Amino acid sequence: MNLSDSQTGGSVPRRVSAMEAVLTHLRGAIERGDYAIGDKLPSEAELCRRLEVSRPVLREALRALQVMGLTVSRTGKGTFVVAGSVEEPTFGDYSASDLLEVRRHIEIPVAGYAAARRTSENLDHLVHLLDRMEHETDTTAWVAMDTLFHLGVAEASQNPVFRRVIEEIRDALARQSAFLNELGGRREQSNREHREIVEALMDGSETDAVEAMAHHLDRVETTLTSIVRERTAPPPEGEPQA
Repeated sequence: MNLSDSQTGGSVPRRVSAMEAVLTHLRGAIERGDYAIGDKLPSEAELCRRLEVSRPVLREALRALQVMGLTVSRTGKGTFVVAGSVEEPTFGDYSASDLLEVRRHIEIPVAGYAAARRTSENLDHLVHLLDRMEHETDTTAWVAMDTLFHLGVAEASQNPVFRRVIEEIRDALARQSAFLNELGGRREQSNREHREIVEALMDGSETDAVEAMAHHLDRVETTLTSIVRERTAPPPEGEPQA
């Protein structure tokens, strides 16, 4: 079964990454019960052979399964199924809902303060980051700049405590960003939302900045919810299962 060049359904098929195709396949197998709770997944070598993908692609998909809470990896033993459906992703030490709750209470008002207090240096830094992000094609590099963007907005508030809070959750933000961009195709939309935030900061509009950040986090939540609720349809008749 070759999953290296897959498409999703719909009126206009969307080409998906090999990792997303592998993840969708394995998630579907778990949710259909092909792999029950407590079962060990086949070895990496066997899954690569069956799915005709490289080991790096497979490992990305296996990491995503763990983030979704479907599997755990036990050193020297393999990957085991621990849940039959996705409940809530975790990013580092924090659940998705806890992280989003904190982000709403911190980043939305911070955007307002930033609009009122930002300096020309703050704006130059954020505009430079945006320009780089909009031309970046490497996910890892984009994610790193995404966290720098949110740190930059906090810095523009001129309150070091806000920056410290964002710094504290920086690793979780990066994990969440990578998850959303790989599975939710969020990068281009995020770039547009970031641009709206910066434009509000440039205008010095606290109201617009707050609304732009709130909209950004709303879209983050919507994408997370769609990933969690997504269910994989049964494979077409005759297609081999895992």
